[in-house]
Amino acid sequence: AEYDIELPSIYYAHRRRVFRRDGMWMAESPFLQPATDEPVSEQMVRFRTVGDATCTAAIESTATSIEQVIAETAAARITERGATRADDRISEAGMEDRKKQGYF
Repeated sequence: AEYDIELPSIYYAHRRRVFRRDGMWMAESPFLQPATDEPVSEQMVRFRTVGDATCTAAIESTATSIEQVIAETAAARITERGATRADDRISEAGMEDRKKQGYF
């Protein structure tokens, strides 16, 4: 690496407790709990972006190095927005609406 900047481990795949919601893997947390019809399982996933866990979904992944993350990203056929932004399942402009409301 030209700059030798270490990527924080949160960007790599880990075994996490997740559940499916609207076709996306959401991480179980004190702020986001599954509904009774959303079973929790432990999966190997990572986050393509790091943001608010209540509106950012994980993707199935085994990438545990920067090289593997780059390879996965290069091979991806769906954008981050299409795969992981739960806000956009609420409305087409979900994230933009929250920005206007001062969320960010």
